[in-house]
Amino acid sequence: MTPDDSGLPIRRSDPALLTELRSIVGERLSVAAAILDRHGRDESYHPVHAPDAVVFPRTIDEVSRLVRACAARRVPIIPFGTGTSLEGHVAAVEGGVCLDLTQMDKVLAVNTADLDVTVEAGVTRKRLNEHLRDTGLFFAVDPGADATLGGMAATRASGTNAVRYGTMRETVLALGVVLADGRYIRTSRRARKSAAGYDLTRLFVGSEGTLGVITDVTVRLYGIPEAISAAVVAFPDLKSAVDTVIATIQSGIPVARIELLDALQMEASNRYSKLNYRVAPTLMFEFHGSAQGVVEHAEAVQAIAVDFGGADFQWATKPEDRTKLWQARHDAYYAGLALRPGAKGWPTDVCVPISRLAECILETQKDVAESKLIAPIVGHVGDGNFHLVILVDPDRPDDLARAQQLNERMVARALAMDGTCTGEHGIGLGKREFMAAEHGDALDVMRMVKRALDPTNIMNPGKILPAVGPEQ
Repeated sequence: MTPDDSGLPIRRSDPALLTELRSIVGERLSVAAAILDRHGRDESYHPVHAPDAVVFPRTIDEVSRLVRACAARRVPIIPFGTGTSLEGHVAAVEGGVCLDLTQMDKVLAVNTADLDVTVEAGVTRKRLNEHLRDTGLFFAVDPGADATLGGMAATRASGTNAVRYGTMRETVLALGVVLADGRYIRTSRRARKSAAGYDLTRLFVGSEGTLGVITDVTVRLYGIPEAISAAVVAFPDLKSAVDTVIATIQSGIPVARIELLDALQMEASNRYSKLNYRVAPTLMFEFHGSAQGVVEHAEAVQAIAVDFGGADFQWATKPEDRTKLWQARHDAYYAGLALRPGAKGWPTDVCVPISRLAECILETQKDVAESKLIAPIVGHVGDGNFHLVILVDPDRPDDLARAQQLNERMVARALAMDGTCTGEHGIGLGKREFMAAEHGDALDVMRMVKRALDPTNIMNPGKILPAVGPEQ
């Protein structure tokens, strides 16, 4: 892990560096093959790229010292949470040191009067909500995985609640970040608005570890609603389901969750999660508010759904029933994998303006049929975001070629509709090739920011921006 003449790190252990890292974290350093392998993979089809060492810091000071030690030798640094990302974000493509932040897991301050909380980066979303259980507050962003808040901020995570409560972009108030030179900064104060300088918080949210290591996060909280009700509705076809979503959003009805599952995904979820819903294109709704408001909003959406052929309304008002329903939705990825045992998932997502959603989904469904691949459709359609989980055998080049073509067509269609190549998965390794088409000359501005904050390109190199290095 010392520089060669090209300035790039060599994938081999540097005894002097390992000695220095051990002086910082002691036995919380590993070069065991199984640990390295675990930290070089995520939940997707991307191949494993193991780091050369994994360290487990427990304090901001340790992170700063670790980063300085690596920076002095131009050794790559890859931040790691729970490894549940989907686009190869944690792959150590140039070797280096993985910083596993899961032992930085303290809830630092709950400010109930201000509706916010500050946590260390390794706190997971489920653990945070358990900690908040007796306060009457909850953290609203809910990706399928029980991810760390540091990882969620780094990937600009979203989830089923985004249509009502927003994504991590709207939820994060401030971040603590260790920069590539080892300095620790706070990006903002806790005030709900500020006109003081550049918005560094938004710069680091979604940066995927390429600009710095997120060590602590301050996020908004919300009051637990007085009443919550969920419903599952089957439709004769996908268009009817999507048209119901569009009509609901355009009517201004405040729905907390609107999730779409196509017939194949419903079949998979029924099997995997032991449900018994009709195998048909399906919408899952959830309503939050006062008891009367929830009833009124649910009735309004039911009337819209009936107009588009919605039937078999099944309501879930008991907490245990809602928990089972949404756990099944969160497990949709694993349910999809079970449709082809032994296959890997090639998960991909796009997001388009709500008016183009039906067209985009239906055209994508045609592409799936033509590809002859198994690829269920599921999505947070309340904000125009939907996903494919393309099932592939990584050892079959034809599978990968067809999946690549399917993914490219889906992204090209979304961009042509003024959408984005990813609504929530992020770029990582998997979607770098689409960045120029989406951002044009703005990509050069991103490169300038990267060079300014990470001039030697040690922060999670090879992610987001293609071919970025010190010489550029």
